[in-house]
Amino acid sequence: MSLRRRLTLSLFAILALFALNVGTHLWGSYARNESMIAYRSSVNAAQLSTAAAQLLEDQRQQILILATLRETTQDKLDPTELAEAEADIESISAGIEQLGTLSTEVTRPQFERLAQASNFLLASWLEFYRRYNDPGFDGDMDDPLPYIETLEHLRQLEQRQAFIAVQRASIIDRTIALTDRITVLGFLSSIFLTALLGFFLLRYTNRSLKRLKTGTERIGSGDLNYRIDNIEDRGELGDLATAFNAMSDKLGNAIEEVRQARDVADDANAAKSRFLANVSHELRTPLNAIIGYSEMLGDELDDQGEVDRKQFQRDLEKIVLSGRQLLALINDILDLSKIETGKMTLHHEHFAPGHIIEQVAEGMEPLLRDKNNRLHLCDCSALPPLYSDATRFRQLFMNLLSNACKFTDDGDISVTASATDGWLTFSVTDTGIGMDEAQQSRVFDAFVQAEPATSARYGGTGLGLAICREYCELLGGRISVRSEPGAGSVFTVVLPAIAPGSNPASA
Repeated sequence: MSLRRRLTLSLFAILALFALNVGTHLWGSYARNESMIAYRSSVNAAQLSTAAAQLLEDQRQQILILATLRETTQDKLDPTELAEAEADIESISAGIEQLGTLSTEVTRPQFERLAQASNFLLASWLEFYRRYNDPGFDGDMDDPLPYIETLEHLRQLEQRQAFIAVQRASIIDRTIALTDRITVLGFLSSIFLTALLGFFLLRYTNRSLKRLKTGTERIGSGDLNYRIDNIEDRGELGDLATAFNAMSDKLGNAIEEVRQARDVADDANAAKSRFLANVSHELRTPLNAIIGYSEMLGDELDDQGEVDRKQFQRDLEKIVLSGRQLLALINDILDLSKIETGKMTLHHEHFAPGHIIEQVAEGMEPLLRDKNNRLHLCDCSALPPLYSDATRFRQLFMNLLSNACKFTDDGDISVTASATDGWLTFSVTDTGIGMDEAQQSRVFDAFVQAEPATSARYGGTGLGLAICREYCELLGGRISVRSEPGAGSVFTVVLPAIAPGSNPASA
C-alpha cells in the first residue's frame, strides 16, 4: 500500500472519530435543549392550569353572588359590567386554548374532554350574563356539576402533562449521559488511534527513507550501478526510488554519451589533422610542379640555343594542369566553408542535364586515359530539362566521375539516368576497389576517407563526396551509395526537376 493511501486512510479514520465525537456532542446538546424545552413546557402548562383554575373559581363565585342578588333584588346588570364579564370569560377560554397549544398527541384526549366541558360551562355562564336582565330567564347557576367536571378535566390534563414531562426529562437525561460517555470514549479512541497510526507510519516511512538515503549516497558517490530495491511502498516512495534508479541510468547513459562524444571529437580532430596534412601535400604537389616547370622554362629561354617548341608546349600544359588542380582544391575548400556557414547561394536556370554530363565526361578523358578506364554514357537526350543550379550540378558529377576514376584501374565506369514523376535519378557505377559497410557509413563525411591509408595511396583530401552530399541537399535531392569490397561502387543521385525555393515562372 502506498504512503498516500496509508495517510489517506489514517486521516479518514481520525476524521470519522472526530465526526463521531462532534455528532455525539451535538446530539447531547440537542437532548439538553429538548430537556429544557420540555421543562419549560411543563412549567408553562402548570402555570396556565393554575391560572385557569383560579379564574374558573373566581368566575364561579362571582356568578353565584350575582345569581343570589338577581333573586333577592331587582338590580340590573349595566352594559359595562356585561362587557367586563364577557372579557373575563373570553380570557378563561383563551387560557384553555393556550393549554391546547402545549398539548401533544398523548395529552390530546384529556385536552379535548377539557375543551368540551369548559365550552359547555363557559357558554352557560355567558348566557347567564347576557340574559341577566331578562325576567323570563330561569338559569340554574347553583348546579356545581359542570364546574366540577371542568376542574376535574383540568386537573387530569395537568397531571398527564406533568407525567409526560417527567418521562421525557428522564429519557433525555439518559440520552445526555449516554452521549457524554460516547464523547469520552471517542476522544480516548481518537488519541489512541492517532498515536498508533503515527507509530506505524513513522516506522514504515523510516525504513523506506533509510533505503532512499543509502541509495542517494551511493549514487552521489558515483556508484551509478547501485539500485534502490526492496521499497515496501508502491506509491510515492516507490516512485521516488524508481526515479532515483532512472536518474542513475540516465546519468550513466549521459556519461557514456559524453565519452562517445569525446571519442567522436577526438576522431574529428584526428581527421582534421589528417586533412590538414593531406591538404598541405595536395597543395605542395601542384605548386612544386608549377614552380619546377616554370623554372625549367625560364632556363630554356635563357639558353642561347633553339627552343624545343613541342616540349615547351607540353611543359606549359603541365603548368596549366597543375594550376587547375590547385584551383579545384582551393574551390573545394571554399565551397565546403560556404556550405557550413550557410553562405552558399544557388543560381537557378533551365538546362539540359545530359549535355552537362557529356561535357564533364569529355573533361575526364585525360584522367580516364591515365588510369586506362572506359566510360560508358547512356543516352540522356530524352531527359526533361532541369530548373536548378547548373554549376553545382556540373561540379557534382565532376566529383563523382573523378572519384570513380581515381579508385578504378583498367576498369569500366558507366553513367545512367532516368526520370519518374518529376524526379531525375542518376547513377555512377564503377568496377573499382569498393567499400565495406563501415566505410560506406562515413564516406560522405567531411575530411574523412574510407581508410586512413587511402590518401597515401590514391591521394585526395576527402572533401569531394562530402561536397556532393551537401550539393544534393541544397538542390533538394539526396545521394546514396551501394558497394562491396572488390566489386566496385554505385553512387545514386536523386534530384527534383524543380529545385525547392525556386520560381521557374519568373526565371
